[in-house]
Amino acid sequence: MKKRIAVFCGSGFGNEFIFKETACSLGKLLSQKDFGLVYGGSSTGLMGAVADGVLENNGEVIGVLPQFLQKKEVAHQNLTELILVDDMHQRKAKMNLLADGFIVLPGGLGTLEELFEMLTWFQLGLHQKKIVLLNIKNFYAPLLIMIENLENFDFLKSKKESMFFVCDSVEACMDIFLEG
Repeated sequence: MKKRIAVFCGSGFGNEFIFKETACSLGKLLSQKDFGLVYGGSSTGLMGAVADGVLENNGEVIGVLPQFLQKKEVAHQNLTELILVDDMHQRKAKMNLLADGFIVLPGGLGTLEELFEMLTWFQLGLHQKKIVLLNIKNFYAPLLIMIENLENFDFLKSKKESMFFVCDSVEACMDIFLEG
C-alpha cells in the first residue's frame, strides 16, 4: 500500500518566494519518491502549490476540506480525491487517519493549530507518526525556542527530539521518511 504524507501549510504564499518554491519542490519529490499527499484540499497558496507539484508528476493527492471552506479556500478541482467533512476537527482526524506522517511548511494560525494538535496526539499516544517541521528561512525558530522553554520548565511529557524533527530542506525531510 502506498504511503501518504499529510502536509500542513498556509492557504496563502507568505511574502517570500522561497516558500512557494519549496512547496512545489516538496510536491514533486513526494511524487518522485512514490508518496501520496494528504492535505487541506485548497487550490490556493502553499497548499495549492504542494498539490500541484504532486499532480504535475502524476502523483496521488487527497484533499480534506470542511464544507464551509469549500468556497473560501477554493477547493482544488484536479485532485485524485476530495473528501468533504463537517468541520476543522474532522479535517485533522481524517488527515491523521489517511497519513503515515506529517510535514509542516510555513503557514498561519491554522497551520500552527494543526501542528499542535498532531504533537498533542503524539504526546498522548494517539499516534506514533513522524512529524517534520520544514524550517524554511528559519521560519519556525521562535516556535522552537518556545517549545524548548516548555521543556525547560517541565511542561512537556516527552523530549522534543522524540516528538518531531526539524529540517531546512525538502530533501532532508524526505530522507526522514525514507529511513523507515
